[in-house]
Amino acid sequence: MFEFQWPLIFLLVPLPLLVRWLSKPQSQHSAAALRVPFFAQLRSLSGEHSGPNRSGSFFNLILLCLVWLTLLAGAARPTWIGEPVAMPTTGRDLMLAVDISGSMNQEDMVIKDQGLPRIAVVKAVVNEFVRQRQGDKLGLILFGSNAYIQSPLSFDLDTLSTLMNEAQVGFAGKQTAIGDAIGFAIKRLRQRPENSRVLILLTDGADTASTLKPLKAAELAAAEKIKIYTIGVGATEMKVPGIFGSNFGARTVNPSADLDEGTLETIATKTGGEYFRARNPAELQAAYDAIAALEPVEQEQEMLRPERSLLHWPLLLAGALMLILALSRNWPFGGGNASEVSA
Repeated sequence: MFEFQWPLIFLLVPLPLLVRWLSKPQSQHSAAALRVPFFAQLRSLSGEHSGPNRSGSFFNLILLCLVWLTLLAGAARPTWIGEPVAMPTTGRDLMLAVDISGSMNQEDMVIKDQGLPRIAVVKAVVNEFVRQRQGDKLGLILFGSNAYIQSPLSFDLDTLSTLMNEAQVGFAGKQTAIGDAIGFAIKRLRQRPENSRVLILLTDGADTASTLKPLKAAELAAAEKIKIYTIGVGATEMKVPGIFGSNFGARTVNPSADLDEGTLETIATKTGGEYFRARNPAELQAAYDAIAALEPVEQEQEMLRPERSLLHWPLLLAGALMLILALSRNWPFGGGNASEVSA
């Protein structure tokens, strides 16, 4: 369907006539700026007619009117509007909160007998999870001593994965602010449709730096109908080599001794979510797979009518008419009496 976005522009059609009518006419008895006694003889020698060319003037007037109309047509924003297209009606508004405190460098995630840093495995699993969430709006919160929004809710999953890969342990401080991370998520999710608000929070420790206490944040999230899934990451056993890397004096420690599982379980329970324990890469992958199995919830359907601007067509036509007007001055029937000088 074709339409003009600003049709009232066409009220300016009579503007040139109004300007001409309001302009003060030049006195017929005004003195000539230049008097050439033999001008008529010069015109006859050059083969030009001394009288006005009425047909040429009329032709130029028509061209000027058409130029004015085409310029108005362009200013009125001609647009072609396509048929309505239904936007996707399923999906979630899902925030990912990832701990990047100093302990996330702990190398206790074992793959093929090799210990890898927790953050490296988390990045790989989170990126795979993000890749599978086509149709969802995802956002990313990173937290350590402070929490901050790294990526707002968006369909741009590639950018979110890039930002996740660029996250560095310690950039947000060495402590852990779980409650503040939940608070940021509440601010971002509270305006979204009720049945689609989800937060996935991953940490390997206990809250040590939040202004907003985690359980109070969980109460606020529950009031806003935000479901929180919590993941506690980190092995329960790790061998520490003895003197000079030998088995002499080696001991087994719990690298997740600081993990506050009770708080994470309570946060999930209060908000209708679930707590997952990830002691190794396989369990971490299983946790995100379980969350990825969430059924999408229908949202209010939105309709979009694609629009295509046709502004270039009247502008091209106006340019062509102005070119014809300029060239017509050299035609036998063009130019009018523009070159006359009073004698």
